[in-house]
Amino acid sequence: QVQLVESGGGLVQAGGSLRLTCAASRRTFSTYAMAWFRQAPGKEREFVGAIRWSGGRIYYADSVKGRFTISRENAKNTVYLQMNSLKPEDTAVYYCAADDYPPSTLSNSDYQGYDYWGQGTQVTVFS
Repeated sequence: QVQLVESGGGLVQAGGSLRLTCAASRRTFSTYAMAWFRQAPGKEREFVGAIRWSGGRIYYADSVKGRFTISRENAKNTVYLQMNSLKPEDTAVYYCAADDYPPSTLSNSDYQGYDYWGQGTQVTVFS
């Protein structure tokens, strides 16, 4: 079992930046990948990006490519989501997720492939 705790959400003006943090409660040696998803009111959960823990390969949704950056800090069992050039349509609850070994056979953008989820952190972008 692992607990994921997100932080860093808040209220920001369009064009601004936020950095979200996802801290895992245990060492991530058994983690295959970690991801960020978001869910806006009345909408389905949407893939934002993912990082493979071994090798560090990163994937992004087209809607955030070039604006958002995922990074990790192994020593702290932590993943970050740096969000720049924020838009009102980025408003959502942002969730961190982890896929343990063995890795899911689903696409890394499929939320059903993740074993653990954080409680979410609200991001609100106003124009």
